[in-house]
Amino acid sequence: MLEYFVPGVPSYRIRFRGLASPPAIERFFRLIRAVLAYQEQCREPFYGAVECDETTLGAKRPGKRGWGAAGKLIVLGILQRNGQVRVFPVQGRRGAQIIGLVLAHTRPGSLYYTDDWRAYASLAVRGDHIVVRKEGGRPKGRAHINGIEGFWSYAKHWLYPYRGVPRKFFHLYLGEVSFRFNHRDQDLFPLVLQLMKQVSITTINPILVRSG
Repeated sequence: MLEYFVPGVPSYRIRFRGLASPPAIERFFRLIRAVLAYQEQCREPFYGAVECDETTLGAKRPGKRGWGAAGKLIVLGILQRNGQVRVFPVQGRRGAQIIGLVLAHTRPGSLYYTDDWRAYASLAVRGDHIVVRKEGGRPKGRAHINGIEGFWSYAKHWLYPYRGVPRKFFHLYLGEVSFRFNHRDQDLFPLVLQLMKQVSITTINPILVRSG
């Protein structure tokens, strides 16, 4: 089943292959995602030039767009320029929670690139802060957050075939997508197989289901 997971085949597309029952396939894929999400949690805080941004992901049905879209969750992304990304589901677009995550996962003295949301203004006391302003959807001047915006496009591409993600497992899918992005130039099969051997079920049990 790992041969299907690595290229991103959703479990419902292999339910007739006779590999296992549909619930068993779902659980196996969920365990893999939990292992990848756990691995992503172990990353060291970023330092240097970092981009911070939020978006909405995971709608199960069409409807209102934007921050109030039905079924969507808000996600914070922190990307180290020309490097790796970390992503977090957040409860609403609350400045204190988002800034708390940025401070927890970056080191003092970093150079922060963000949009002009006022909650980011406090980053100026943590390091250097560059505000990226846009006109007609394009950055004004040379400052940009193209890296994290490129990741959002990547994430939406990977999540699209799942036809909506259950809220209680959404953090696992985020862990999977960030792991894929952070190892996008590597063969994932041996990496994932090794992690499955190393990480015990008791280690990932606490993150299998996200409450709230």
